[in-house]
Amino acid sequence: MKVSKLIFNSENGFIHHKQTTTFDDKKCQLVLAFGDRILLENSAPYQQIKEKFPNASIVISSSAGQIVQRKIELDAIAIIAIEFEKSSIKTIEHNVFTDLTLQDFGNRIENELLHDDLKALLILSEGSLTNGTELINEFIHRTQKRIPIFGGLAGDEIRFEKTIVGLNKDAAPGNIVVVGFYGNNLSFGFGSSGGWSDFGPEREVTLSNKNTVYKIGNRFALDLYKEYLGKYADELPGSSLYFPLSMKEDELSEPVVRTILSINEVQKSMTFAGDIPQGSRVRLMKGNHDKLADASYEAANQAFNKKYSSPQIVFLVSCVGRRIVLGNRIEEELEVVREVYGDDSYIFGFYSYGEISPSFEKVASELHNQTMTITTIFETI
Repeated sequence: MKVSKLIFNSENGFIHHKQTTTFDDKKCQLVLAFGDRILLENSAPYQQIKEKFPNASIVISSSAGQIVQRKIELDAIAIIAIEFEKSSIKTIEHNVFTDLTLQDFGNRIENELLHDDLKALLILSEGSLTNGTELINEFIHRTQKRIPIFGGLAGDEIRFEKTIVGLNKDAAPGNIVVVGFYGNNLSFGFGSSGGWSDFGPEREVTLSNKNTVYKIGNRFALDLYKEYLGKYADELPGSSLYFPLSMKEDELSEPVVRTILSINEVQKSMTFAGDIPQGSRVRLMKGNHDKLADASYEAANQAFNKKYSSPQIVFLVSCVGRRIVLGNRIEEELEVVREVYGDDSYIFGFYSYGEISPSFEKVASELHNQTMTITTIFETI
């Protein structure tokens, strides 16, 4: 596998950040490009990317910050181009506005992507409208938990207005792109960790519908949440990034983190990036700078494959909430990843509205919020 990592903007064009010596633009098979949503809309970069990589499948997604090695790029489009030597990919796209149901999308996954040599699936989904839990569960069902699934939900900085994704065209609202990776020479590693601290009592969700929570205990969900937020309540929904929920579906399940996407003042409800089932148990969480950075180090070690001491690609999907809480210390969670993998690896990724990664409990995949997820990709020759 040969890799080229670039920065692109309309003024300066393509600027190489790091590249395998013998990389050939014309042999490149896959390009992933991440940028601020407004920048992507104004620059319409697809045509220029296509001219540089004429034979590649090109996926473009909006984000809440682009990760390049140990830094965040905010004013440019971050690009990673991959030339496989003994492996291949296939891609499909679904639009939530114009295409059929999620089940029909699942049929396409099953019919078009599930082959014997499929090693992993990458999902890059619009992040404003999609219920991430339903999306992942459909994929887990279709793959029968046998194929690892990773990726994330597109971001829109901290605007939360709309997100855009595109396959072989400029990014637009409503799109979900899936990339299948094929070949016995490919190896993947996965890790995820949050680092958030619980506070307050654990409470039962007494009324919810999928990813919308109406009551916690005998209180309206929004009223209870505002009570805990105090002075931050007036800044909702943005301030919710500082205070996600920890959710356990039952007493035996491991907790996952859920981020609020929107609130409804009339219904006094809260809508989250993933499902919070009725009967589940929730607690508020808050961030600590050191614990968040430590969690990134833990995720990096989980994904580290001792067999391949220098993975060629280290793909990071972290959460916009982590970026907000860490503030000007955000690069600390990227620096610890570099410490694990060294300068030879291609560290690349984006800040998202939801992270998709396998977990120890659900081998195939799970939707995470406020979490650093890491996927390592290595191709033997």
